[in-house]
Amino acid sequence: MEKYEELLLALRKVIRATDLYSKKLNKLTGLTAPQLLILREISFAEDGITASAVAQNITLSPATVSNVIDRLEQRELITRTRSTTDRRRVELTLTEQGRERLAAAPRPLQEDFIERFHALQDWEQSQLLAAMQRIAAMMDAHQLEAAEVLEVGTYEPPESDK
Repeated sequence: MEKYEELLLALRKVIRATDLYSKKLNKLTGLTAPQLLILREISFAEDGITASAVAQNITLSPATVSNVIDRLEQRELITRTRSTTDRRRVELTLTEQGRERLAAAPRPLQEDFIERFHALQDWEQSQLLAAMQRIAAMMDAHQLEAAEVLEVGTYEPPESDK
């Protein structure tokens, strides 16, 4: 097998792991990965957070975040409240149902990934970062919108992939 084929195979495995986890997440919690990511971000803000701050913190476009927030509000997982001190500001908070759904959600893969990444030597971390940035550029993906965190959790590969 050519090296480029091995690299593309490894990328497909990462994509497949992401997709499998997203399906598992949706089945277990009824949430998509972006919905879970946004719920987690809202939960970190004790006094509420604006949609634009959520978008900035998770590096997704405001339009994408707004659409997801609309769906979360319709499902009564979050509430929007106009600020009493600044009427232009609309703050997002979790409802009790939103907190319960978030608590029942599995741990995101980025937490496992970060632990494993930090266990690497500094030079290995730099090498992986440079390689992935180069791959993104080679695939004309360096300018695509993406969250700073992976939107997946622990992955159990199927028997056929082991």
